[in-house]
Formats: sequence, structure tokens, C-alpha cells
Amino acid sequence: VISTFRDASSFEMSRRIATPANQQRLTNVAIVRYKKKGKRFEVACYPNKVKDWRAGIEKELDEVVQTTTIFNNVSKGTVASSKDLLNAFGVDDEKDVCLVILEKGDLQVGQKERETDQAKAIKDIATMVAEKCINSETSRPFPVTMIEASMKEIHFSVNPNANTKSQALEVIKELKKVLPIERAQMRLRIEVPKKNGKEVKAKLSTLIGAMEEEDWGVNYTTTVVIDPGKYKAIEQCLGAETKGQGRCEIMDMKVQDKGDQVM
Repeated sequence: VISTFRDASSFEMSRRIATPANQQRLTNVAIVRYKKKGKRFEVACYPNKVKDWRAGIEKELDEVVQTTTIFNNVSKGTVASSKDLLNAFGVDDEKDVCLVILEKGDLQVGQKERETDQAKAIKDIATMVAEKCINSETSRPFPVTMIEASMKEIHFSVNPNANTKSQALEVIKELKKVLPIERAQMRLRIEVPKKNGKEVKAKLSTLIGAMEEEDWGVNYTTTVVIDPGKYKAIEQCLGAETKGQGRCEIMDMKVQDKGDQVM
């Protein structure tokens, strides 16, 4: 009788769950599902909030889950028993189990949400590509709409489990098949104590694309052009060689001229 009452009560509660005003209301409930020890466990959530939680953007559990009640089936209102929770998770505290399910479970979304998420991901990836790249023939950036159209042309598929940056870097390689596209180069001004100049110059030789100028004054200073992906390695190099006395300043983004001399 108690179990039946609990199931009915939880079902009635799940029907009363409201969507926050700042949520895109596509469906009332998004489900995160996790299977363990032959049992299915589900948590009722807001779809966008689950992604924010997993990305570390949202920190408040109450903003992510509509209730911490653990279900065997949210749509039917079937609540998981304490026995099942203990057997599968070793605890019957619903908040603790909820955290595990949020971390390891699969977010169940409908076709409409899936299409919306994919469209947003394509837009985000195209925007990042447009920010990082230029047309090698005109030295001008591509419009985001042109990047999106080209992504469709090469039949690029969004990976929902990969982040925007990694997919943007991957699609740049594929876009070279249909566009004269290349990464925009980064111009840096590097300054280190003169006594470290020769060692730093030698170490940087494998990391830079071109040297524009250098000066052996009070300190050793040089302006170089690099692939943005090398920036972190250059910072680490300066820190190691100068024990924190070197400086690295981003001046701007630049297209490397064909006539630039590689150091």
C-alpha cells in the first residue's frame, strides 16, 4: 500500500512539474536514463540544464532536475525502490544517486530537441571556424553562412559527444576540399632577458612560422608569426627558459605572407 501511494504521489508530482521561464519549452520533461544491475533508473530534468551541468556552467542541482526522485520509468511515474537503489548504487539517498545518474546516464531527447541541438551546434561550429580562419585568396574572413553552406556540402555530421572547439578544428581540414581556407596566423611580441636570447631563439625555431623582426638591445625582443595552436607551447618554453622572466604579448591575428622567412 505504501509503495502504491508513493508511486501515485510521485506521478502526480511529476505531472505538476513546471518549466522555468528561461527554458525553451519543447517538452515538459527530459529524461536522463541509467541502467545498472539489470535495472533502469531515470531522473526528470530540463534538457538544456543537463548540458549546462555537464559542462560545469550550472552548479545548482535544483536548477537541473525537476525532482530528485529516482524513477524506474518517469513517463509512467514508477518510482525506484530503496532496495533497488541500495543494490545498484550502494546507497538509497536519492540526491546521491541523482548525481551519479546525471554524470553517467544518457540524456533522452525527442526528435524536435535533437534537430534544434544539431542546428545550434552547426551554427556554433561555423561561427568558431569563421573566427579562426580566413580566405587564403583574399585574406578576408568567410561569412558564417558560407561556412555553414560548405559544411552541408561536405556532409559534415555533428558529434553530440564532442565539444565545439575540437569539431571546429576537424571541420577546417575537411573544408579545404571545397574552400580556399586556412587558419589565421597570430603575431606575437616576445621579450626575454638578453642572456636567455640565444637559447630562447633556438627553442622557438620549431614553434614559429616566421620571424618579422628581432632586437638585441637591453633585452632580446622578437616579433614572430605562429599558428595559434603553438601559443601554449611557446608560453611554456619561455617560462622554462627564463624562469618566469619572459613576456609574450599577442599583437594581432595575421595572414602569413609567402615571402616571410622561417627562422
